[in-house]
Amino acid sequence: MGRKSSTFLSPIFALDPSSPEPLYHQLYEGIRDAILDGRIAKGTQLPSSRLLAAELSVSRNTVVNAYAQLLAEGYLEGEAGSGTYVTLRLPDESLRAVRGSASAPAPAVEPPRLSRQGQALQRYATTHTLSRNEPRPFRPGVPAVNDFPFRLWERMVAQQWRKHPWQMLTYGPAEGYQPLRVAIADYLRMARAVRCDWRQVILVSGSQQAIDLTARVLLDPGDRVWMEEPGYRGARDSLVTAALDLAPVPVDSEGISVSAGRAMAPSARLAYVTPSHQFPSGVTMSIARRMELLRWAAESGAWILEDDYDSEYRYVSRPLSALQGLDESGRVIYTGTFSKVLFPSMRLGYLVAPPALVDVFTAARSIADRHSPMVDQAVLAEFMREGHFGRHIRRMRTLYQERRDTVVEALTRELGGFLELSPAAAGMHLVGWLPNGVDDQAASRQALALGLEAQPISAYCLAEPVRRGLMLGYAGYSSAALKQASTQLAKALEPCRVAR
Repeated sequence: MGRKSSTFLSPIFALDPSSPEPLYHQLYEGIRDAILDGRIAKGTQLPSSRLLAAELSVSRNTVVNAYAQLLAEGYLEGEAGSGTYVTLRLPDESLRAVRGSASAPAPAVEPPRLSRQGQALQRYATTHTLSRNEPRPFRPGVPAVNDFPFRLWERMVAQQWRKHPWQMLTYGPAEGYQPLRVAIADYLRMARAVRCDWRQVILVSGSQQAIDLTARVLLDPGDRVWMEEPGYRGARDSLVTAALDLAPVPVDSEGISVSAGRAMAPSARLAYVTPSHQFPSGVTMSIARRMELLRWAAESGAWILEDDYDSEYRYVSRPLSALQGLDESGRVIYTGTFSKVLFPSMRLGYLVAPPALVDVFTAARSIADRHSPMVDQAVLAEFMREGHFGRHIRRMRTLYQERRDTVVEALTRELGGFLELSPAAAGMHLVGWLPNGVDDQAASRQALALGLEAQPISAYCLAEPVRRGLMLGYAGYSSAALKQASTQLAKALEPCRVAR
């Protein structure tokens, strides 16, 4: 193929001086795209940098930089004393088959072949949406982030960088920063009656990762798992994507029904429970039920995954002791998170493993993502060691109790006799139970239309729910916002009330 000359390129593309993208990169992309889709043919000689710069009214350096990038990537060839040409070595198809042609429809693309786990993840991806907009009442799980001591935290971050920044920039231990593990173990022994040594504490990116690691370490695809019904969707989705067989074990006034679990799935390898404040119903597991669950695990060789997600916030007594503290057989894996007590984007939580499982959980953590950010761990360790963590929890417990009282009073006034509120002795949300025959999915959509995020209880069920209701988070919203939201919820539920 012979050489051809292209004197003018300005009709092919235009540069935008107002764009944040540098002009040389715009020029590079314009010439590259024109080569790939055939507007500039192979072998074509491009104008000199001086001539093209004058044609486009840009500096010569802009053209030189664009040409240099195209030469480096093999689109152009330079010949001493001759000029710059589009390379003849591009295959006829070049990358047009990948990029597609403007004149021809793109060929049908077969969906990618996925593994069974990939298929489960795809179903999860199409059904699960994590809202990133500003939280609206009554979205659950939202702490009062505006009341976090940001200036104190900022000072402590700066102190860590001044102390030993190089140690924070290297790879850290998979199990976590030792001073933070010590601080967490001390806190758990004192506040939650967890029986552990600091060496059993493994830092994770949140309770979700703790659930995922537990499934990887202890279970095989197809193993049966007791799942609270209704129960936490994050746990359910993690276990489903691990190809586990979930048995929806009903929750009654004392917590998960062990007798029902034995009947439904006698060979289950694990039970996932939230005993201190069942999610989402709010039930506290009785001591008799706790002992029954531990006895089942010891007798069957099964494991218990205790998710203690918001137990710090109990309003009628001291926080209850953890189920793990009663375990004599080493069958309980205990997990907690700082997402609710501090702020969700911190992405720090912890897992307390039985001594025999510490090494394998540490290996699994290392493979998953090596370790959590070291600076955040160091700051949190100091935050706990200096007593700020305990003081913050006490302040939030008082604030959340006030907000709980506000929303209970407002909803009783607005919806008394229609919406039955669950006892709200703990936590950051309560449940408003709907009368029989009222669809909580429809009620949730009506609430959303008025700017409220009241999630339906049926969405937390694997089977047909025994009772329907709405989850009503209150911790992250001011008293004024909660009063207004209660009035709006009454308006949203008015068609349901009329229909009855």
